Amino acid sequence: MDIKAFWNAVITQNRDALRAYFSTDAIIRWPCTNEQFTLDRYISVNCDYPGNWEGEIERIEERDPAIILAGRVYPPDRSSSFHVVSFIRLENGLITEMDEYWAEDGEPPAWRREI
Repeated sequence: MDIKAFWNAVITQNRDALRAYFSTDAIIRWPCTNEQFTLDRYISVNCDYPGNWEGEIERIEERDPAIILAGRVYPPDRSSSFHVVSFIRLENGLITEMDEYWAEDGEPPAWRREI
């Protein structure tokens, strides 16, 4: 699987390109919000998310049959920023399971800045 092309399909919210990376019965989980999606629902949630997005891959670890990707996502004006870590399980070159952990970037709490 071309993980960089997959990342580009996610960031550009390209429905058709995204679908090609998944098995039809894939399960996608977002543990931070306790959500689980079918492929169709994941594509809808990802592609209908408001706004335009840019991003960069910060790290890729490949451990057959899995890929771990860490990336940063932000709108073109850089008014906000998010990090995602994706644990991707592959079978026959397609994603069968994906767990994604999303977090909004921000400042550390005051108590840690003072240490």
